[in-house]
Amino acid sequence: METQRRFPQEFSFEFFPPKTPEGEARLREAREALLPLRPAFFSVTYGAGGSTRERTYETVLALREATGVEVAPHLSCIGSTRTAIRELLERYRAAGVRRIVALRGDLPSGMVEPGELRYANELVAFIRETTGRHFHIEVAAYPEFHPQATGARADLEHFRRKVEAGADSAITQYFYNADAYFRFVDDCEAMGLEIPIVPGIMPITNYAQLARFSDACGAEIPRWIRKRLEDYGDDLASLRAFGADVVAELCARLLEAGAPGLHFYTLNRAEPVLAIWERLGLPRAAAPTAAGR
Repeated sequence: METQRRFPQEFSFEFFPPKTPEGEARLREAREALLPLRPAFFSVTYGAGGSTRERTYETVLALREATGVEVAPHLSCIGSTRTAIRELLERYRAAGVRRIVALRGDLPSGMVEPGELRYANELVAFIRETTGRHFHIEVAAYPEFHPQATGARADLEHFRRKVEAGADSAITQYFYNADAYFRFVDDCEAMGLEIPIVPGIMPITNYAQLARFSDACGAEIPRWIRKRLEDYGDDLASLRAFGADVVAELCARLLEAGAPGLHFYTLNRAEPVLAIWERLGLPRAAAPTAAGR
């Protein structure tokens, strides 16, 4: 963890583009509630194969306009072309966006061809080739290893290629085992990789949803946590209180060990993040007024 202690601790929050007026209202409520936590940036997800391309773009610009906070759009290469990616990068550059989360992405159901760029390191290299150093590039990291990885060493090599292609920092898949993160960072240090690797944090609010996410992405839910969550059944208040305690303890251990911040997967809801923040005793600022932004 020696490399990670050299970087300042920053906090960031991920949203997804809303589909409905109700979703837009929920996102507005979440962003306003999280502003007092003084985020370094917000990020906005990008659907499989670019399925939310325009909604992502619109959400990025609306968030920045409303909050004054830097916003990082996710950009995936699977199912796209160099021309389409170049055009989108130019739109973001023209709009003043300075940060990108560069991902491989998933192939949408029914789509056969992966596109001209197959891996995230190729996307990172293309962004650098196309836009130079204009964008700060975030990439994904997998402390418990990507579910499609052939092995731990192969996955570390994939990460190395992204860093060597020009990545500035990384955000991890969520996890509930701090030791997995510590070991991953140690392995990266042994390979000479020295960029911030920020833990991705998923609040626990819905066991069925979390289990579904975790089965899909390969994030392990420790058995003792699963069993406790199963026992709560329909008692959502107790489940969420337990989840906030567990995740806050995880975050405290990560920060104390020198993690360079936390990136929260909010699912467009502020309350679970605020519950964790409160337990951590982290500071808040007064929420800025619209006139003061």
